Amino acid sequence: CGSENLPQAKFCSECGTSIKNQVSKTTHIIQQKEKEQQLTSPVSGIKSLESERRQLTVMFCDLVGSTAIAERLDPEDLHKVMNSYQEACAEVISNLEGLVAKYLGDGILVYFGYPKAHEDDAQRAVRAGLGIVQAVRGLPLPHKQLKQNLEIRIGIHTGLVMVGELGVGNTRESMGIVGETPNIAARLQGLAEPNTVVISKATHQLIEGLFICKSPGSQTIKGISQPMQVYQVLQESGVQSRFEVALSKGLTPLVGRVQEVDLLLERWDRVKEGEGQIVLLSGEAGIGKSRLVQVLKEHVEGESHTRIESRCLPFYQNSALYPVIYHLQRLLEFRSEDSPQEKLIKLEKTLKRYDFSLQELIPLFASLLSLPIPDHYPPLNLTPQRLKQKTFEALLEWLLKEADQNPVLRIVEDLHWVDPSTLEYLG
Repeated sequence: CGSENLPQAKFCSECGTSIKNQVSKTTHIIQQKEKEQQLTSPVSGIKSLESERRQLTVMFCDLVGSTAIAERLDPEDLHKVMNSYQEACAEVISNLEGLVAKYLGDGILVYFGYPKAHEDDAQRAVRAGLGIVQAVRGLPLPHKQLKQNLEIRIGIHTGLVMVGELGVGNTRESMGIVGETPNIAARLQGLAEPNTVVISKATHQLIEGLFICKSPGSQTIKGISQPMQVYQVLQESGVQSRFEVALSKGLTPLVGRVQEVDLLLERWDRVKEGEGQIVLLSGEAGIGKSRLVQVLKEHVEGESHTRIESRCLPFYQNSALYPVIYHLQRLLEFRSEDSPQEKLIKLEKTLKRYDFSLQELIPLFASLLSLPIPDHYPPLNLTPQRLKQKTFEALLEWLLKEADQNPVLRIVEDLHWVDPSTLEYLG
């Protein structure tokens, strides 16, 4: 309720309350808005709901050596350090649509799957965990009295919980959770080495194939009667979808779709004759779009061609040119342990093979890939709009150079999640 568009009838059309006249109508609106304000948390902006049973992926982050840090620093300096640490974590969590439920001193309790559930909440949580490790590790030395950068431990578990209001009076929480899931996440955090992410078997089953993990075996966890299988997440596997995971295990034979397959193959034949083609595969989730693309990939596998493949992801819709950048990073064989200088050397070697002018393109691609521009290259004194235009021109020139040598199969999956810059580039 709370609508100001109440009818002239005797009852509120939204909640059925009796409305005798204009005075009672105004009073009713005020009362409903007051109730709405009482039901809204001043911190999260989330309306308090009745308790509900949910599957959540819960992350618990903890700062390593916080007691020693507090001992060395003045409270005011410690406050600045904690703010820096919490802001770095919160930014990563927010980008992946997780919810910071509570700050517990130097610990952070995070929910993935509440209040908004996603089909890939476990994947988002693990990706956030790796991102937080990188973000905290990359923070500048927070204070001259500290001899090393901050380190963090992260534990993640997926399980059933009850979500709802907890507490009494002013200490009441509108989004407290009850169940063993947050306790297990906290215990797993205690098992993690500094700057590592440890997950439970339940979470591992949901992200298997998408991340590279290693398991130290079953671990005895305080408060849990049976030993638990745990895993340390090392890095992303490079696989970006459940379909690719299924592909590695083998697919069942394709049934039907003869007309669609024939159309794709006929368009590919035109490409080989020099006629560029665009095909849009559109349909409901799970209808088989990726499978059709896989059939085409298998058909051209034995032919001389270049395949450029990228995928749009829901949590990168605000990251300009993410699918393009991800493809370039794979093409250039960038590794997480590579230094910026090593990545620049790989970029230079690749561009030389295409007879590009390094003086013109290295600054552009270094900027695109967030690499420092060496001093012996000219600086980019361009407006943002002009920089984007020059980057598009360079990407298109690279694509045309590929097409001069071989037919090019350019695949973009999940276009409905594309960021505006990538859509403009494809246009």
